[in-house]
Amino acid sequence: MSDAQRVSIVGTVLVMAFATVGTLQILVLNPLAAVPGLGLGGIYREVAKAGETMVPAAVALIMLVGPAVAIFWLVQAGRRPGIRARDRGVRYAVLLALGTPAYFFASFGPGMSLADTFAISGADYSPWAIPLYVTSGAAILVIILLVTLKRPGAPTFPR
Repeated sequence: MSDAQRVSIVGTVLVMAFATVGTLQILVLNPLAAVPGLGLGGIYREVAKAGETMVPAAVALIMLVGPAVAIFWLVQAGRRPGIRARDRGVRYAVLLALGTPAYFFASFGPGMSLADTFAISGADYSPWAIPLYVTSGAAILVIILLVTLKRPGAPTFPR
């Protein structure tokens, strides 16, 4: 197995983990933290009674875009082994960096439904959003690092 294929496997696992935690945060952890003591079923019933929805299908659809792209790249790694491990790493880091905007977009509707139903803020109540933000921030640093490190064969400039 080549380094590029290893990077693709690790990248795909990380993107899938990000999407899983993000989806659970939006649909389970944050509602439970926002409305303690009611239980998830009770929260969803109250949201429905208020004429709102947690839009789980939309959340899942948005949060599955990253894993779909990651899986496509993983399959491509077996078919096109010529792409270097560093370049694959940058691709996956970009997906992880874009995870936070996807999370925000996916969580907006459910957050507003909770806010409208329970007269609370639509913000995150559960601390499980923090690892998502940290992961995206670390991915940006990885992108910078991978892009700025000297590549083998790259021209050097005199000082």
